[in-house]
Amino acid sequence: MKGLTFIIGGARSGKSRHAEELVTSLPGSWTYIATAEAYDDEMRARIGEHRSRRGAGWQTVDAPLDLAGALAAQPQGQPVLVDCLTLWLTNHMLAGHDPDAECGRLAEVLANPRGPWFVVSNEVGQGIVPDNALARRFRDEAGRLNQRIAGLADKVLMMVAGLPLKVK
Repeated sequence: MKGLTFIIGGARSGKSRHAEELVTSLPGSWTYIATAEAYDDEMRARIGEHRSRRGAGWQTVDAPLDLAGALAAQPQGQPVLVDCLTLWLTNHMLAGHDPDAECGRLAEVLANPRGPWFVVSNEVGQGIVPDNALARRFRDEAGRLNQRIAGLADKVLMMVAGLPLKVK
């Protein structure tokens, strides 16, 4: 079984938990590709919360920057959960990398999933216009990335208050 499922929603909408449920409904071992970096205590706590939900059967791969490489290295048929694209994008922007080039590399790999792949991202375009240039640039880059991945996906789910809504 192969295919790309894109799960998008706002902060604390239940994206990660739902993605974990979808992945663990599949047989075998599962790979969790984490993009977060723990720069402060609050982020360390969030990462810890996510880790505590994963039991036996999960292999974690940390890929704060080389997400395309981590995905390309997955064996054929391996169920994979990527959490999340907006943190990955943030890491590249803060490192001064070209977001368009990095998103292009990622899209090439996601266009041909080697197994059932589930990708989580935040919807950041439904709020107010940010008050600074960096935040506006991030919102715009994230919106373009989300559109690109949704276009590649076989299935798109939008999480609202813990409930999945089928978009595609």
